[in-house]
Amino acid sequence: MQFRLSQAARSEGYRLHSHDRLDSTNSEAMRLAHGGEAGPLWVTAQRQEAGRGRRGNAWTSPDGNLAASLLLPVAGVAPEVVATLGFVAGCALVDALRDACRSAPSPRRQGEGRDDLVVVEALSPHAERGDALAPQGIAPSHAAIHLKWPNDVLADGQKLAGILLEAETLPGGRRAVVVGFGVNIAATPEGLPYPAAALSAFSAADAPMLLEFLSERFVEAVRIWNKGRGFSNIRRRWLERAAGVGAPVSVRMAEATLTGMFETIDEGGRLVILAPDGTRRTVTAGEVHFGSAATAA
Repeated sequence: MQFRLSQAARSEGYRLHSHDRLDSTNSEAMRLAHGGEAGPLWVTAQRQEAGRGRRGNAWTSPDGNLAASLLLPVAGVAPEVVATLGFVAGCALVDALRDACRSAPSPRRQGEGRDDLVVVEALSPHAERGDALAPQGIAPSHAAIHLKWPNDVLADGQKLAGILLEAETLPGGRRAVVVGFGVNIAATPEGLPYPAAALSAFSAADAPMLLEFLSERFVEAVRIWNKGRGFSNIRRRWLERAAGVGAPVSVRMAEATLTGMFETIDEGGRLVILAPDGTRRTVTAGEVHFGSAATAA
């Protein structure tokens, strides 16, 4: 695979380091930061062997999937504002995935008609239920690709991608921030405790194509974010792309489980739950469940 950045990203000074194998693209980007690299720099690997997700969970990335991390300069941005970059990344990734579906829809299965390509905008038969991936060769609509708070992307309710934001203070006081993206493109990992989807089920796009779209969409989103000054616009865009707004939600935390209605996210990116008694609770971190899983919690 030959990774490349979009022309828009290159024009903004973004660079790319591609590798055949890495332990973790996030770890490599942070090692470069410790060595003096300031970014903006994308790091990719055709195979990631020790990737990780939130809370230190393993994130496997076999050949054909996308493992990519972006080292960003954040001088002058407060730590609490830097944390909102996860929402910037989410908006960029959903839009890039939609670009990929439009540009490289999956061919019809043999015998399904004379048309060469599936119309990507056609509604998936499972989009409203969110309980199964559309059949092989049928692309979900834009409505079927959603963001899940705080850092996942769902396709028809199944996990398609994850985002991991990491920050460190380097010697001398400079802060390094890395945004990691893991996308199931060719395959889904085995033995997962949750349903997962792969992009190959509904698009012929590959990892290099998705990275090119992602690099362009990130430039657009981070410009809107504007070092946090434009987070209200990012918040609005994130909510437009989010799963479960206005629906039952359950958030499991270390000390308790909160249930209610997913009302919104606030200006700090926290999840706002409207409880049955009419009170509102904000959540900074937790395991989120929607729909029947929420009401059963």
